[in-house]
Amino acid sequence: MDEPELQRHYREDVRKKLCVTHCYANAHEVPALQKVVINSAIGADADKSTIEEIARDIALISCQKPVIIRARKSISNFKLRAGMPNGIKVTLRGHMMYFFVLKFIKIALPAIRDFHGISPHFDGNGNFTVGVRDYSIFPEINVDREKKVVGMDVTFRTTAKTDREAFDLLEFLGMPFTKKRGVAA
Repeated sequence: MDEPELQRHYREDVRKKLCVTHCYANAHEVPALQKVVINSAIGADADKSTIEEIARDIALISCQKPVIIRARKSISNFKLRAGMPNGIKVTLRGHMMYFFVLKFIKIALPAIRDFHGISPHFDGNGNFTVGVRDYSIFPEINVDREKKVVGMDVTFRTTAKTDREAFDLLEFLGMPFTKKRGVAA
């Protein structure tokens, strides 16, 4: 399998920019993407065909078979019983991660109506999560066949020690953030 374009861009350009920006003493200190996790919640009232359809769509988007997450304990207010499916998750690493990130940045995000960028709110440990209200923004999904709107969360796990380093990493990779002052130095 050929090296993804985004991975080559990271190796040749982004690492050098990060070294200049943050003055790393060692090349191993430069932050990198570790993994990308895609999560989609399923309502407690979802039937088996809906769950299979959402799992098939997430597999089309990520090019990897997702895992169906089941409830660990019962919660009566949500009509959820232990063992019932309540989410779908897929973890991407390596080449598949870079293929997905490129598709997410260059194809899916610009397909959002009235898109002006992503708000840069990190978790304090160099990780970034963005929510997508409707995953039909991906070109693999047939919008004529979809019955209901299903959202998903995409979490970018990095090896960065601070939010500022993670922000610079994702920005140099091409993530369209709305403002640069949203992350603490």
